[in-house]
Amino acid sequence: MSVMNAQPNFSPSQVSEIMKRLYNLTASEIRPLPSYDDQNLYVVPTEGGEYVLKIMNSEDSKNPTIIELQTHAMSFLYQNGLPAQTAVPTTSGQLMSLEEIDCGYGCQKYLVRLLTYLPGVTISKVPFTPKLLYETGRTAARMDEVLQKMVHPHLSILERENFIWSLSNVCLLEEYMSVLDGDPLQEVVKSVIDQYKNSVIPRRSNFRKCINHGDFNDLNILVQPDDDHGYKISGILDFADMNSGYYINELAITIMYMMIEHPDPIAVGGPVLAGWESVFPLNKDEKNCLYVLVLSRFCQSLVMARYSVMLHPENEEYLMTTSRKGVKILQKVWELGKEHVEKVWFDHAAQLCV
Repeated sequence: MSVMNAQPNFSPSQVSEIMKRLYNLTASEIRPLPSYDDQNLYVVPTEGGEYVLKIMNSEDSKNPTIIELQTHAMSFLYQNGLPAQTAVPTTSGQLMSLEEIDCGYGCQKYLVRLLTYLPGVTISKVPFTPKLLYETGRTAARMDEVLQKMVHPHLSILERENFIWSLSNVCLLEEYMSVLDGDPLQEVVKSVIDQYKNSVIPRRSNFRKCINHGDFNDLNILVQPDDDHGYKISGILDFADMNSGYYINELAITIMYMMIEHPDPIAVGGPVLAGWESVFPLNKDEKNCLYVLVLSRFCQSLVMARYSVMLHPENEEYLMTTSRKGVKILQKVWELGKEHVEKVWFDHAAQLCV
């Protein structure tokens, strides 16, 4: 984003005014929450309850239809038993409001939503047991199954043909390769893109289509302690990357991000895959492409993180969270090779499914 479309930076007094005017709530506590390019705030009103005020950046705020669709999807998942946030209506009954405010970049328009607060901590903060990884895979598959049943008049906007984060658009990374000039990683990324062209694209006609959450990562999954001294999933966050894709894309994204947080990244694939296939078994072509799709997501994350830091060096710590660990994991998985990694994943998954 350009400076004109930079991350919103509403002051506490501006947040308090919005809470009172739109929701008739008096904010007694306001705390910032992490966000890639929006502004998320934890808000506790004196009237009771806990909420997240989500303020979209000015560029995404120009597309209210897709934000409304994302909000609808969250509600639809919640109605179908999955732990997603829902939007709280304003006093006039609207689920979002377009606010024209100067928060440091001149007067601009920002879409504002008040969302229910989900308890728990991000999955990145707890031990990744096989049981929790299995549940993560299972939840990802259930989520996509439910989303595929969703009805909405504007579903076609999820096609997002040039959306850089879609695993259907990996070849678009070629336009950003200059951010890796002089880095040995560039050759690995180029090789992965070549494999994607040669092995994934020819098989894609046999992938099952669905609506992807698109960013089922270690910071977008919340967990709480369960009754068995472990953890259970208590929240699914951030639907900004929703797109029309394929079931196998969601699985690859989930495996990749769970690898980032695990001391033995290769060991992640088996339990996640087993959980996924307990809901939605893969076909032959989907299985054949899983390895390359996981590598492709690493490449998307690493290349786009470098590009974003170039634009917004002040946000480097958040933007490079995945990238720092991801470089080593990508290189290791690439060096081990498709045959070895697939054997580990599929053999482990088969043992867990017995």
